[in-house]
Amino acid sequence: MSSLSNIGNLMHLYLDEIDPGAGTDAPEFLIKASAHLLNQKGGRNWIPVIVKETGEDKYQVIGNSFIYAVVEAAGLERVWCIITDGSNDIVEVTKILAGEEIPKINLSKASRDEIQSALEYLVKQPDSILKSVKPAIATNRIDEAPRQYWKTLEPIINLKCGITKGKKLDALKQVFYLTPQSIPETITDSEIIKTMSTADLKAMAKKQGITGISKMKKDELIRELSKFSK
Repeated sequence: MSSLSNIGNLMHLYLDEIDPGAGTDAPEFLIKASAHLLNQKGGRNWIPVIVKETGEDKYQVIGNSFIYAVVEAAGLERVWCIITDGSNDIVEVTKILAGEEIPKINLSKASRDEIQSALEYLVKQPDSILKSVKPAIATNRIDEAPRQYWKTLEPIINLKCGITKGKKLDALKQVFYLTPQSIPETITDSEIIKTMSTADLKAMAKKQGITGISKMKKDELIRELSKFSK
């Protein structure tokens, strides 16, 4: 394997040295029409393909896969590339900056503005399953909920903000992930207790020594836990 001295360099590599990786899902028309234009305009890809080294004179595309496909369709032997070290962090950032993956934000800590911008992005997508959702309303309810303790996005369906279980909830996974805090033994805010999942309520009730938890419905759990609340 070549040394890391090439990292960050712009290199004119032979296509047969490059594994296209996952490739692109761009329509064939766009690839062929762009390849035709590239040939007419000098045959140089001024926007480089991003690759990682996988061995001696061997590389794999990790970003700008569309450009690789265009150069290949244009019948060129070589393509201009930027070399990276191929670490997981580099691959993640590259794919996002190349517009090939959607960035995600940590819903456990996200600001209100971040939540609203993420929801607005999803709602405005063509054929979005979330078109009926009002981002301002959903943002307020999610922002005010105890999301720092959520282990999944399931509690959102209880917020009555138009996001229901199934495809609508699944759509949120495109832009959100969670890094939950440990649930404290006691939460004194009854409004927070009401928005917690049944599983989390049972866990908190167990820590407080409440008996008969296994047979309790959510309303009963809330009622029992609220006795400890202010």
